[in-house]
Amino acid sequence: MRLSDLVYVKSGRILMTGSPRRIARIFLNEWAREGYKILAEGLPFVVDGEVFIGDPLKNPGFDAYLILNPLSRSREERERLYDWLEENRDKLILLYETKYVGDSITRYQIRNFIDYLLAYRRETLGAEVIRLYRIEGGRVVESREFIRRKGP
Repeated sequence: MRLSDLVYVKSGRILMTGSPRRIARIFLNEWAREGYKILAEGLPFVVDGEVFIGDPLKNPGFDAYLILNPLSRSREERERLYDWLEENRDKLILLYETKYVGDSITRYQIRNFIDYLLAYRRETLGAEVIRLYRIEGGRVVESREFIRRKGP
């Protein structure tokens, strides 16, 4: 499992945590370049490609979706989101969460509705750590860690 492979999946639910703006931007730009019709709840970063803004739960017919802060919602909103995620398994869905969730994903019910977790964390001394988890049936079946260090 490589990070670059995740950009080119044709369907799946990807949860990105820790505000990975640069990575999420790469995903959306690449999907737009591939010709996908994308709907976002909002854009916390600039995207070069064409992205529509609206409520993903009320607007079917798009190829890819960006949903913001799924873990920070009320219980009722999360339940509605989980139902929608279950119904839209054939779509590309990027769930973008500002708070960091890594190994603790097992404490969250959303683990049953996602295929991948990308946990981003900026470390001291200019390093960035990305942990990528593949999830099946709510369980982590594969994980990788990537570290990027910035030069002096």
